[in-house]
Amino acid sequence: MSIKPPVPPFTQEAAMQKIRAAEDAWNKQEPEKVALAYTPDSQWRNRDTFLEGHDAIVDFLRQKWARELNHRLIKELWAFCENRIAVRYCYESQSITGQWYRSYGNENWEFDSNGLMSHRHASINDVEIDEGDRKFHWPFGTPRPDDHPGLSELGL
Repeated sequence: MSIKPPVPPFTQEAAMQKIRAAEDAWNKQEPEKVALAYTPDSQWRNRDTFLEGHDAIVDFLRQKWARELNHRLIKELWAFCENRIAVRYCYESQSITGQWYRSYGNENWEFDSNGLMSHRHASINDVEIDEGDRKFHWPFGTPRPDDHPGLSELGL
């Protein structure tokens, strides 16, 4: 069985490490590697999509990133306890037609004792933005630089 530190019970520092690791992985856009942070039978709700397991996660992420181009994501801690973390996040992406979006969301995560996510519930709202209104400016496919402002600093 894989262990993905930090493991529960979470401290604030450990919860923040877990969030940043997830953000970095999603920004790299490698679905197979992202899926390794989840239990083999992980259950997801993403908007109106319900899925379970690594294969479904990989397929979902491939499809997502094929239609949400130039995707850049920032996550921020909202709350934590024991084996659960609540996250607020925002990402910017471009549709295949060229329209830019800023998507705002909240996620509730539950982890097993090995630090693998067993449940992920995501609610997301999309807002059309002009390219000039983008706030996330770092190279595509890379983690957010440490000196790039977070959501609170950006007023998001």
